Amino acid sequence: MKKPSAPSRSGDIIPLKEGLEALVRAYRLQGKLNEVTVVSSWERVMGKAVALKTQEVYVNKGRLFVRLSSAPLKHELLMAKTRVAELINAEVGETVVTEVIFL
Repeated sequence: MKKPSAPSRSGDIIPLKEGLEALVRAYRLQGKLNEVTVVSSWERVMGKAVALKTQEVYVNKGRLFVRLSSAPLKHELLMAKTRVAELINAEVGETVVTEVIFL
């Protein structure tokens, strides 16, 4: 006597990546995830030397705030703030940072 087989649910199966993307869209979390990605990629994008002199990095309403412990470094980065924004946005893959503010 054969056991009855379980019904096939192959029509309901979706890849994990698509499921997570749908979840992020449903809860509108993409913006916050991008902000977290910006903060976590600061050292990788700017390098170890800049990261060592960075005290705080956060994003608020499309503006990246960076607190630095070195005045000369702050001055130098002020001159290149549009380039910094471009590098950060390129790392994330979309425009997250519209302005960079050095504190």
